[in-house]
Amino acid sequence: MTRNRDAILRLVGYALFCAAILVVPLFVDNGYLLNKFARYLVFGILSLALSLSWGYAGILNLGQAVGFGLGSYCMAMALKLRTIPIQTGAGGLPDFMVWNNVQALPWFWVPFHSYAFAIAAGMAVPAVVAFLIGWFVFPARVSGVYVAIITLAMLVVINLVIIDQQPYTGGFNGITDLTTLKLFGIEFDAYSDATYYLAAITLSLCLFLGLAFVNSKTGLILQAIRDDETRVWYFGYNVAAYQNFVFCLSAAIAGFAGMLYTLVMEFASPTFLAVPISLSIVIWCAVGGRASLVGAALGAIVVTGVQGSLSDTPAFLDTWMLIMGGLFIVIVLFLPNGLISLIDLALGKRRRGRAATAAASVVAIERSESSRRQSAAR
Repeated sequence: MTRNRDAILRLVGYALFCAAILVVPLFVDNGYLLNKFARYLVFGILSLALSLSWGYAGILNLGQAVGFGLGSYCMAMALKLRTIPIQTGAGGLPDFMVWNNVQALPWFWVPFHSYAFAIAAGMAVPAVVAFLIGWFVFPARVSGVYVAIITLAMLVVINLVIIDQQPYTGGFNGITDLTTLKLFGIEFDAYSDATYYLAAITLSLCLFLGLAFVNSKTGLILQAIRDDETRVWYFGYNVAAYQNFVFCLSAAIAGFAGMLYTLVMEFASPTFLAVPISLSIVIWCAVGGRASLVGAALGAIVVTGVQGSLSDTPAFLDTWMLIMGGLFIVIVLFLPNGLISLIDLALGKRRRGRAATAAASVVAIERSESSRRQSAAR
């Protein structure tokens, strides 16, 4: 009974959060503010993606910005090829290729004439990169800080490659002067309601689909792996396959967030694949609550919102970083489970310890396996 009540309260909380972000354009008619709020929502999607791998599977990915940046570049490439007025080279070459004496459009740019391909690639490319990393890492049972170091190194390498290949990626300048995305008769201008709603609806879908996923059998197994990996190995599950799956899923969602970010910011830059933003994602997730999808999203929105407000206020121009640092320290000391734990405190509940969570996940797996064997025997 208590479990059903908690599930209902969780659904109500998710619904209220989604309703709150969807009604914002009804009260805000300033395009600049809508663009800023849309940016915060994209960061919420990005933080949610990390929550899936870190909070629910125990995989700390310090290279989460890889998927974000690759998705951003995929969308930017498609938009750049549609920006007819600034295509100055033969065959419609982007301007930065002309400046670098590129004679023909590279083969890997050609498919991006199609928006469908660009959207699919924005999720598939990050997922493939994550799969290749996971294919080497997880079967070798590499975990903990070593995975964090490997993913951070992957981020640095990819960032350097994109900067180095200036004739094809724009180098330090990135890909700029993009056209506006137009799909199904809708123009997704960076400062329009349509772009904000696209970000808000995407975040809402990710929250509810993610909630269904973490409560499925696969989600329970991932939580058991997070809490007691060795025991799950003993059950006969292919732990590496589950870890690689959620690692790729997290990367694909980050890639979609990157595509949205290109629409909001109207450019793609190697700074989207830089170490600072990747570490920021970890902070957002930790502040909101890494073991909660809505908590992770809320953490990103709150942190980036407060940061943006303080940095834009003249009185805090020189001290906003100090204030943010103090807030992080307070949250880590008094709310180790993140801002989402305030809800538990308000409801008078205490979050169960890690051992209890592990036990619950493992028991659920054992029951599921027992039921499956009984059904097979019949």
